[in-house]
Amino acid sequence: MKKLVLLSFAALLIMACQQKDTRYTQNSSEIDVVKKHIENYNTKNYDTSIMADTCKSYFNTKNKPILRKDIIAYHKANDANYTKRGFLSEDQEFEMVVTDNGETWVNAWLDWRATLKESGKVVDMPIHLTYRFIDGKIVREVGFWDPTEIVLALQEIEAQRNITVE
Repeated sequence: MKKLVLLSFAALLIMACQQKDTRYTQNSSEIDVVKKHIENYNTKNYDTSIMADTCKSYFNTKNKPILRKDIIAYHKANDANYTKRGFLSEDQEFEMVVTDNGETWVNAWLDWRATLKESGKVVDMPIHLTYRFIDGKIVREVGFWDPTEIVLALQEIEAQRNITVE
């Protein structure tokens, strides 16, 4: 009986020490892909090879995605408004989670800064990005931020143009 208790205890101890699947981490190959994606954005090297062909990007929307084939044009159109723009290197936070359904997501909290081309106004804003991965590729990109300051600044620039024309 004593041997049975000791054997049972040893079996429980071994099972308890076995490594479980990682459900949360701040270091993963998927996080490295997102960091490279951020670096590519900052250097205007729009490399979509890390995205699946079917990838959809949702920026401040939940029902109007930008398709992978259109994402470069989207960024270039926005770049026309800035002399410089990009994510700041300080205070970046990344995490990877595996959901109860087995989906792999990487979350990023970043600060973004841009200088408007026509006014020289500098805008800083926090941005949250999240990426769903399948087989090492981004299949969904979601970003949320408050664009109010930029929208108002661009409207002010447009109003100044209209006053000058009249």
